[in-house]
Amino acid sequence: MITSKNFLVGVVSLLFLLCTLFYFYLDRGLAQEIQPAGFSCLDSEHGYFSDEKIQYKNIYGIGLSYAKHINETASDFDPSLDPPVFRKHASSISKGDSEVTIPTQNELLMSTKQLDAGIDKTLQDKDVELLALLDYEAELAFVLLDSITAKDLEDPDFSPKIGFLVSNDLSARSIAILGEDQVNRYDYWGASKSYPGFTPVNDQVWVPNKHLPDAIPCVTLQTQVDGELRQKENTRNLIYTPKDMLRFIQKKYASTPMNKGDIVLTGTPGGVIFNVPRWKARLAKILELNRFQKLAISQKENSAEKYLKAGNEVLISAQWLGTISVTIVE
Repeated sequence: MITSKNFLVGVVSLLFLLCTLFYFYLDRGLAQEIQPAGFSCLDSEHGYFSDEKIQYKNIYGIGLSYAKHINETASDFDPSLDPPVFRKHASSISKGDSEVTIPTQNELLMSTKQLDAGIDKTLQDKDVELLALLDYEAELAFVLLDSITAKDLEDPDFSPKIGFLVSNDLSARSIAILGEDQVNRYDYWGASKSYPGFTPVNDQVWVPNKHLPDAIPCVTLQTQVDGELRQKENTRNLIYTPKDMLRFIQKKYASTPMNKGDIVLTGTPGGVIFNVPRWKARLAKILELNRFQKLAISQKENSAEKYLKAGNEVLISAQWLGTISVTIVE
């Protein structure tokens, strides 16, 4: 005989089973595991630190570029498509250890209005406050030591002359979230990373003795915030070579010459504060959450307390390649 209590237990058990199955469906892995590019690893004895004072010009960034991070967290990834490519403002460059000021709400609004003129009114109507959500990104960067052309990049034997640096690609995540589902989404990424001091790099450029298209310093990137380890990953897990990245950049910004002094930020591994689990990203897509709803949720989550605040010291290190430290201030 089935009692009401037994029936209720059965219903709860069934609901729990369905929820568990739904979670595992949302959290399923990618159909294809992404593999690192396969590099010729450079060590410290394979090059030297240059004393040349290079005038930095255009700053380009590459997104979703570490195999482990993609395999563990990406909700979708098509290796046949070009990765996210964006530009940062040259005024964001700072050399050596520095202080970085958290953008005010007015500064955040002003930069976002350049991409969406009515964004301030829309945020006001939706009662969404714009907070910076300041995040770190440890990155291997490289700089062009000679100008190159599209024809150069088509040559299979061409090896770009580049030098390497350590960088912290600081980001105001709120601006990037506002770019969700926009046709110019990656312009929002660039805007979120273009505030003064948001691209600190170490003082000297390391130059290989011999330039190869698939060669990089295979160093372990680490991020520490007030001494707490947040990121740790070896650059050999990148899925694109420097030459690949230059091709992606040239393809997207074909009308912009690539000159000596242009910097490329090669992407960051896992461990950043803004980390949306794949199940949550897929659920948001099913629920058709818009960018303002996503922003409101991101600013109210418990993890929002982890974003960088005044007084935090962020240290990026890359073994023998160098370190870069920033102190966050109001």
